[in-house]
Amino acid sequence: MNYKVIKSEIRYKGKVFDHQVDEIQYDSGNIGIREVAVHPGGAVVIPIKDDGKIILVKQFRYPLQKTLIELPAGKLDKNEDPLNCAVRELEEETGYKAKEFIKLGAIYTAPGYCTEILHIYKAVGLIAGNHNREEGEQGMELLEFSTEEIKQMILSGKINDAKTIAGIFYLLNS
Repeated sequence: MNYKVIKSEIRYKGKVFDHQVDEIQYDSGNIGIREVAVHPGGAVVIPIKDDGKIILVKQFRYPLQKTLIELPAGKLDKNEDPLNCAVRELEEETGYKAKEFIKLGAIYTAPGYCTEILHIYKAVGLIAGNHNREEGEQGMELLEFSTEEIKQMILSGKINDAKTIAGIFYLLNS
């Protein structure tokens, strides 16, 4: 590292992330400002049915004002194990439980300004049940596609959610 932190301050404590502003000094003596979205991270689930179909969710994303097709995912609670988050989010969003979760990897979503790390799991041995969606997830739809269909949807731009693209990449290469 070619800098030292002079001052670090949480300027805003939010529900999803905190806004941290750091004043840094480079070895050259120049001063810089770094803004960081401090995020607890999350878990992404690739639910695979016995017939090989993958369950995706179609949901409205407020920041983009668009409906996206994505893998089920959610934010970690404070100090939560990512596997526990994956188990919770799978059932909450899809109604399914899984006999087995296999960690495929993890990604940094926006390392230029955010601390979020998403842990990606494959879920197999699915058992249907009832979802328990949060208020903002009430319009969510479940979709089922083969890996080849999902690959084509990514290539055509119909799926452009980064965690979903990364999750399918891990799946196809694991």
